[in-house]
Amino acid sequence: MTLPELARARDIVVDIACQELPHRCHITRHHKADGSIVTEADLVVQRRIRAALREEWPEHGFLGEEMDRAEQEQALQNLDQGLWCLDPLDGTNNFASGIPYYAVSLAFLRGDGVQLAIVHDPSREECFTAVRGQGAWLNGQPLQAPHATRRLRETLALVDFKRLPADLVARLAQRPPYASQRSFGAVALDWCWLACGRVQLYLHGGQKLWDYAAGQLILQEAGGRSVGLDGRPVYQAGLQPRSAIAALDAELFEAWREWLGVPPSA
Repeated sequence: MTLPELARARDIVVDIACQELPHRCHITRHHKADGSIVTEADLVVQRRIRAALREEWPEHGFLGEEMDRAEQEQALQNLDQGLWCLDPLDGTNNFASGIPYYAVSLAFLRGDGVQLAIVHDPSREECFTAVRGQGAWLNGQPLQAPHATRRLRETLALVDFKRLPADLVARLAQRPPYASQRSFGAVALDWCWLACGRVQLYLHGGQKLWDYAAGQLILQEAGGRSVGLDGRPVYQAGLQPRSAIAALDAELFEAWREWLGVPPSA
């Protein structure tokens, strides 16, 4: 089986995002059972992208954040035939609050991993893409994570504290190994900003498959490295949240991993 065409999938995502996600404040929101919020924009973007993908590639399955869990579990049963994995609005809280840090994230999963990735940021008109084994791009230009010449204590880190173990949060608060820390609230963009060198370190305690699938491949293809806090690969084809540590290059990654006490990956 050949991969879906990256350019066509990118056009679908970009066109629908530009039509449905104008930046605006005070949008109506609702709370889901897990406490997270959903807006009409999440639902419309998912519905439209799903329909467009089905029309273009009817042979492939679909998994979206706004499907119910039973549908998501069923979708994962068809992974060998190829499966689109969509977060229609990553950073919904930012979007609903008028904060311009959100994106549409689409990944194509098949077999043992993510094969194709698209993360589109409509606020900045930046579209990050990647194909497994072929590279990563930002607005069509090759994306290569710059070599991090900084030492660990000179880095800027993206850290999501609220999902981390309490003892690790205490260590980071009392003895941070980096120079400064940020938390922006959109996982897919976090991976992409790391991939293009805007930050050097990353740490998150629990992200869903649709949050990280595309961004993790973009970082990987740009030359960055990542692993879960358990030392296993971040990507797992399931619905359980995964932790992630990541860095721009091997040297920084090893220093970050050792400080965190994460075992070397097998």
